[in-house]
Amino acid sequence: MNRYKILIALLFFCFPLMAQPGDPGGDPDVPISGIEVLIGAGALLGAKKIYTRRKSSQKNR
Repeated sequence: MNRYKILIALLFFCFPLMAQPGDPGGDPDVPISGIEVLIGAGALLGAKKIYTRRKSSQKNR
């Protein structure tokens, strides 16, 4: 019974240990980080606001 407990414990602890990130000083594997996504979302939101303002100002003329 103890062998099964040890086997289960090893299976549960081995996978999270292998999933740790590498060297933070090296070249990142992800080409787009969170900052670029936020900048892109802000640009899209700004473009949408400009579009709706121009559309509503043309309607009012």
